[in-house]
Amino acid sequence: MKILAIGDIIGKPGRRAVQQFLPGLLNEYNIDLVIANGENSAHGIGITRSTARELLDSGVDIITTGNHVWAQREIIQYMEEEVPVIRPLNFPPSAPGRGYIIKNGVMVVNLIGRIFVGQYDCPFRVMDSLLAEIKPLPKIIVVDFHAEATSEKVALGRYLDGRVSAVFGTHTHIGTTDSYILPRGTAYVTDIGMVGPVDSIIGDDVDNVLNSFLSGLPHRLSVGKGRAALDAILLDISSETGKARSIKRIRKEEISA
Repeated sequence: MKILAIGDIIGKPGRRAVQQFLPGLLNEYNIDLVIANGENSAHGIGITRSTARELLDSGVDIITTGNHVWAQREIIQYMEEEVPVIRPLNFPPSAPGRGYIIKNGVMVVNLIGRIFVGQYDCPFRVMDSLLAEIKPLPKIIVVDFHAEATSEKVALGRYLDGRVSAVFGTHTHIGTTDSYILPRGTAYVTDIGMVGPVDSIIGDDVDNVLNSFLSGLPHRLSVGKGRAALDAILLDISSETGKARSIKRIRKEEISA
């Protein structure tokens, strides 16, 4: 089973990069399932019905989210429908939507971190409960851990090693080089990165962010312009054992916007 996990998609440039690069990646690597974090796909913050549909029509199979999922309130009703968009499992139980989905024999779980992010249920214990609750468990289980602190991400990867097929981090928009397979067969990377404008500060307009740092004043989010890049990881996972065979980092950049 070959699974492509795509980093945080930022606004229109990110959606454009997915449309441009995903079809070629599907053909080149014979990918079976595509997961993408879409919580910033609408104007750089939040997700809407239309941006979710655009990503799904581009070839994405499952959309994960994070702390900005409710920024565009129209998504709340959409989350209650039978669509492959999930929110963090360790949100309050009364939150709309669901925290995991099973598609094509693969269980995809969305978790959110607590360090520097917010007050949520413990992702470690919530994951323990889910693994004990689902019977029978799919062989392949993939976790999107939307978290800020690298220590929390590495800790969850180690905690779930051998119990899930892969743990990949999202949220910081900066890709890390530590893609590897843990001792018990779980593929891991601290952060995939983002899909959005290259000439930006984690997807935001450079001048706006610099002015905010220099003045100490808040700024309105404005998605950067120009050419975009796509950060992703390619997972090869055994359908028989659920263990990862390989993890490969992929980056594609537009030549021009």
